[in-house]
Amino acid sequence: MATYESVQFRGSPSGEIIQKTITYRDTDLAPDEVVVKVILSGLCFTDIHMMTNDMVLGHEGVGIVQAIGPACKIVKVGDRVGWGCPNSSCGSCEICLLGEDSYCPNAEWYGRSNSDTGSLSTIAKRKEQWLFKIPDEISSEDAAPLMCGGASVWAPIVSNCKCFDRVGIIGIGGLGHLAIQFLRKMGCAVIVFSRDASKESEAFSLGATEFHCVKDVKNYADLKLSKPIDKMLISTSVKIPFEEFYPVMNVKSAVIPLTVALGDLVAPYTQTVWTGMSITGSSLSPRYEQQKMLEFTARNDIHVMSEKFPMTVEGVNAAFDKLKSGKMRYRGILCWEN
Repeated sequence: MATYESVQFRGSPSGEIIQKTITYRDTDLAPDEVVVKVILSGLCFTDIHMMTNDMVLGHEGVGIVQAIGPACKIVKVGDRVGWGCPNSSCGSCEICLLGEDSYCPNAEWYGRSNSDTGSLSTIAKRKEQWLFKIPDEISSEDAAPLMCGGASVWAPIVSNCKCFDRVGIIGIGGLGHLAIQFLRKMGCAVIVFSRDASKESEAFSLGATEFHCVKDVKNYADLKLSKPIDKMLISTSVKIPFEEFYPVMNVKSAVIPLTVALGDLVAPYTQTVWTGMSITGSSLSPRYEQQKMLEFTARNDIHVMSEKFPMTVEGVNAAFDKLKSGKMRYRGILCWEN
């Protein structure tokens, strides 16, 4: 019988990060469960929302498989795997049967179910179903943020954007810098809108075809774009008034918010209806699409811009504080070996 000691970093009702150690035994594994030794974990703003819950934080994990249950068929001991928010989906509801298993109403999800499966730990016990083998061409530092941030961006892109579209991105950050790379490698024209003029050279280095600073701009028509926008991805955490950018939207275009905020989403009613526009919500990629995202990333030399922190109480707190401050460029990585 093998035992695995897991050092965990958990939230608490006060919001303080608590370090705790528990022990797993391989005899405790369910037939479809896997023990993973965590190499590192990405940090996402969802983790900020979970800080007041008594649970292991982190949901962008990468690690090495240590043990598998008898029913596991996808991964084997020694594989490098990653995972995001879902731990399992039922596989039998209408949504799963349609191939949209990331929307499964019966899914086990980070923050909603098992409180011990987070990636800010030395050992994670996960269902095999939502583990992804990481291609050799992708580093662990790049792979971790793709598990949630990448999957959140990839899903609406492959569902809505064609290679000949002019795609706007509002905000260069944890999601936006990945969206620029995905879209450019797909052949899209990528038009970046940012309130920070200093990000212009960075946007072009990532693959943008146009950059427009929108600080103090209340009507994007003032930017005098050469052509309208077919798809607009909103990747900023700041709620943008839709009437500001609606003047540059094409007929039959789509607006796709990638971030969430409290309150109502308000859009110009008449233009939305008369020009056949759509406003499309999106969550994570289904499993099939997420595996294809990893293959696409490996094939196209896409990389994550990140900052590394040690996986210690001090390092976790420092990473959380920097993310909350809005100064992270652009994804936080917590490593057992910094």
